[in-house]
Amino acid sequence: MAVAMFIIALLLGSILVPLQTQIESRNFENTQRILDQAREALIGFAAANGRFPCPASATSNGAEDFSVAGNAANGICDATVTGASVYHGFLPAATLGVTPVDANGYGLDAWERSPQNRIRYAVSNVTVNAITQPFTRANGMRSAGMSNIANATTLLYVCNSGTGGAAMTAGTNCGTAATLTSNTPAVIWSVGPNAATTGGVSTDEQQNPNPDPTIAGFSADRIFVSRTKSGGTSGEFDDIVTWLSPPALFNRLIAAGQLP
Repeated sequence: MAVAMFIIALLLGSILVPLQTQIESRNFENTQRILDQAREALIGFAAANGRFPCPASATSNGAEDFSVAGNAANGICDATVTGASVYHGFLPAATLGVTPVDANGYGLDAWERSPQNRIRYAVSNVTVNAITQPFTRANGMRSAGMSNIANATTLLYVCNSGTGGAAMTAGTNCGTAATLTSNTPAVIWSVGPNAATTGGVSTDEQQNPNPDPTIAGFSADRIFVSRTKSGGTSGEFDDIVTWLSPPALFNRLIAAGQLP
């Protein structure tokens, strides 16, 4: 009997481990699909409104959150989503009409744990061609001009590593790390499966604002990291990150009549 139970335990173990791996892989794939849909929803919103939405805050129930004095005309988002040269918070799923969402209207990734696995969103708030908040202000991108936006060096950066030296520490650019993009107006990301615990304590994951802003090194500037998934404590990375391509954005805005 003991031998039989041992054999059964071995068989169950051999089945469960691959199954768990398959489920985890499926969650990563589905989360990438959700982020791609969110990116399309953001571009669609910009095409319809001539601006991007403000991020949702922790109290806005999944809707974009303007400051007390903010509105679509001036594009000033709430202080709770304001970082260094960037507005960052949650994807405003209620405003965009994307799914899946939790009971409070916040977009969720494929792990669907709330509030830890709410999808994050950041949009640049730097001044371009003397236009403040050009991306969240109605007609702000039209006023700033395509060429000025395309040539801006102060928008959001996505790097392949969180170790980029002094320039990255200062929130200036990727520094010595490889630059994946240097002029995207918006980044969308999932904190991944470790959102259930810390959201990530590695140097790379600290560059992407996560559920635990008390972690030493937590970054809320315009530098983000995207790279291949890896394990371990110091080198862990399971964030899924995507961003908007300016050419694709411009094409849609031109087609919608939001850009000349």
